[in-house]
Amino acid sequence: MKMLVKIICPIEPFNSMVKDGSAGEVLGRIIEETKPESIHFTEVEGCRGAIMVVEVGGAGDIPAIAEPWFLNFEAICEFRIAMTPDDLMKADLENLGKKWS
Repeated sequence: MKMLVKIICPIEPFNSMVKDGSAGEVLGRIIEETKPESIHFTEVEGCRGAIMVVEVGGAGDIPAIAEPWFLNFEAICEFRIAMTPDDLMKADLENLGKKWS
């Protein structure tokens, strides 16, 4: 299943890592290990951040995705299940509408 991961990196320790030259190397290792389908870096709530799409087999995969961000950047990670259009079509919305209307 696909998960959207919103990552918020506090100003510190990220600033210190940028200054000592380690931020890029650590980011590269995390991305290489996590193998996201896509990742986009942006501002989130006034901090450095990213939005990442990852494929997970189940909830047990979440720590392997979150811990590198937690441990290296003291980041906040939020996970959301994501559906493709095909996933949504499999939900049988018509019958759900009839059942719950």
